[in-house]
Order: sequence, then C-alpha cells, then structure tokens
Amino acid sequence: MITLNHYLILAALLFCIGIFGVIVRRNILIILMSIELMLSAVNLVFIAFSRYLGGLDGHVWVFMVLTVAAAEAAVGLGIIVAVFRNKETVYVDEVKELKG
Repeated sequence: MITLNHYLILAALLFCIGIFGVIVRRNILIILMSIELMLSAVNLVFIAFSRYLGGLDGHVWVFMVLTVAAAEAAVGLGIIVAVFRNKETVYVDEVKELKG
C-alpha cells in the first residue's frame, strides 16, 4: 500500500531534480522547465497532505499554484523570445547584462 511517506519521498526527489536543473543548466528554457518541475512537486505534497488529512484545502492550493505556473510560463516565454530577438541566444551566461 502506498502511504504518505511514498508521496513525500517522490515529491522531494522531483524537487531536488528541479533544483539541480536550475543550478546546473544554463539554458533559460531548461531553467523554466526545472521551476515547473519544482512547482509540480509542491502540488504533489499539497494533494498528498490533503488526502491524508481528509480535507479539500490542498486541492484549492493546487489550483492557485497551477495558475501562478501558467502565468509564469506565459511571461517567461515572452521574455525569452524578447531576449532571443535581441541577443540571439538563450544561455544565461551570455545574457548577463541586458544593456543594448
């Protein structure tokens, strides 16, 4: 039987993979995908605790996090497109200064 600990271990593993992606990778798209992975890990924790405690509060928080994630993806991709048009690269090391 799958217990709360299984879900928490899986969420911690996903969150660590996301942190590793943010720290190690230099591609802006990969960094945004890693942030989305971390948000998904947090959603898994919300759902696991919500089911464990028998309430619906975690489900409401998941919708809030998904809304923030969608807005972050839309704004982030818009910024990436603008940076790529100006600098012709999506690597963080090459776009340290956003001066013209």
